[in-house]
Amino acid sequence: MPDFNQLVIEEFRANGGRVGGMFEGAALLLLTTTGARSGRAHTNPAVYVRDGARLLVFASNAGGPKHPAWFHNLSADPFVTVELGTTEGTVERFAATAVVTEGEERDRLYAEQADRDPGFAAYQAATDRIIPVVALHRVDLADPARHRAIADHLIKVHAELRDELTALREGLGVTSDIPPLGRGLARHCLTFCGALHAHHHNEDSVFDLLEHEFPELSDALDRMREEHKVVARTVEELEALLTSGAAPAAVRTELDRLATRLDEHFTYEEAQLVPALTRTRAVPGA
Repeated sequence: MPDFNQLVIEEFRANGGRVGGMFEGAALLLLTTTGARSGRAHTNPAVYVRDGARLLVFASNAGGPKHPAWFHNLSADPFVTVELGTTEGTVERFAATAVVTEGEERDRLYAEQADRDPGFAAYQAATDRIIPVVALHRVDLADPARHRAIADHLIKVHAELRDELTALREGLGVTSDIPPLGRGLARHCLTFCGALHAHHHNEDSVFDLLEHEFPELSDALDRMREEHKVVARTVEELEALLTSGAAPAAVRTELDRLATRLDEHFTYEEAQLVPALTRTRAVPGA
């Protein structure tokens, strides 16, 4: 049987942000977070309310004893993607930064939501935990300062991932006569895979938005998206080896293959994106 959330997501996207059933008439958005452990994208429908320029979502989990998984994900990585229905009957997609409200502000915002929808008062009454209120702030990708920040972050993350991959390959040794893969190194490999998944998920979200700012990069961005898929398949094959107890020599071969693909991919991304993001653009009418 299809997952309930997935059915809601498909209906939302097919009908310009409108859904029926238990969510009919509700102000609903789709929130995509990066898995805190897996590094993979996870999309969930969530009730929201506008609060000035920001959107508020509530980690109620229907009054359950634990915070929903999406809250743990955005607590680890606050960069999220939001999908929102428009008055034109389309779905707008944009990047946002999630900020967990605290103290008196949280209490006021939740009390206001409980007044609007008594179901939220019931959710809080059903659990001992304080239900978080999360503010979503749209990222302005037209801001040149944001462009430079993205370029700096890209270079920084690429350098960190290159260093991690080098350390992993060194940990596996350079000769064929090496000991069995230890648990520590296996965990290190899987952690690296998760970080790479998260990086590429975040990039894919930004690519869609950058394409509007830099239409001249459309072909290059398409190539990068395809390369992400190739790298993802390589990473999945590496993860399968790690969990199957494969010999270190086999893992090393797969790491070497991943290293070659990543180096080519990172070099291409940096050559295409960094100059565009850091150049001074002409001001119309100046």
